[in-house]
Amino acid sequence: MANPTRPIPSCSGLASPRSQALAAFIAAAIALAYGDTARAQQARGQVSGLPLPRYVSLKSDHVNLREGPSKDHATKWIYQRAGLPVEVTAEFDTWRRIRDSEGADGWVFHSLLSGKRTALVAPWKKDAPPFPLRADPEKDAKPVANLAPGVIVSVKSCDGKWCRVKIDGYNGYLVQTELWGVYPGEKVE
Repeated sequence: MANPTRPIPSCSGLASPRSQALAAFIAAAIALAYGDTARAQQARGQVSGLPLPRYVSLKSDHVNLREGPSKDHATKWIYQRAGLPVEVTAEFDTWRRIRDSEGADGWVFHSLLSGKRTALVAPWKKDAPPFPLRADPEKDAKPVANLAPGVIVSVKSCDGKWCRVKIDGYNGYLVQTELWGVYPGEKVE
């Protein structure tokens, strides 16, 4: 993500695929930030035709995060947690640029990603008390379990305010803004 205190250099002439992907990501982020969901929904990956940005999850317990979109690029990080939600921000051939909940970004091979929606419970609140998983989508609904920050849940649906999630045999609802892996106001069916 660009540092807001540092100016972004202007480009003239032909743009590289990486700068085109970055420009598409920035345009989508601005559109989302200003509530222009129609414009944001129009941002599509040139390879897959799917929305950019979008959330997906890791398929494997071993996923190399690379500096660039090929196996020739150095590995920056190795993810060891299947099901971890990540955000796809760009596409290049069979590679996807992703960002994790801590802001690390890089490239992964497309077949290591799944369209299965998962989310992390409030990873930005590491020391917070557990979050109640509610029986119904209401603040006062009976808790069916308590989930620690950073726990991965499977996202079954979201109505823009609440998400129905599943974890280890427990089904229930969490406030959508307490999850990293779904956008604020996003509807998931």
